[in-house]
Amino acid sequence: MDAYPFDTRKLIELCRQHDVAKLSVFGSMVRGEATDESDIDLIVEFSKRKSLLALVALERQLSQALGRKVDLLTEAAISPYLRDRIMREVHVIYEA
Repeated sequence: MDAYPFDTRKLIELCRQHDVAKLSVFGSMVRGEATDESDIDLIVEFSKRKSLLALVALERQLSQALGRKVDLLTEAAISPYLRDRIMREVHVIYEA
């Protein structure tokens, strides 16, 4: 795992609790442009079907555990206009 300014152990623990199959980071964290105020952009893939409420709950728990605002997306929710750029820079940080 690359060094990120957050505790990936907490992230992995939450992934295991919430049926996450894969979690990837993208954006300023990957590009090395993150500041102390930067959020953490994540793409999640669940091993089981999840509701929007479950996605929002996981996003909140990740924000609390990591001490930063988290933007949690599914791949399907990514704008088609941004998809190629985002998918080129993703870095998998958890895979079950």
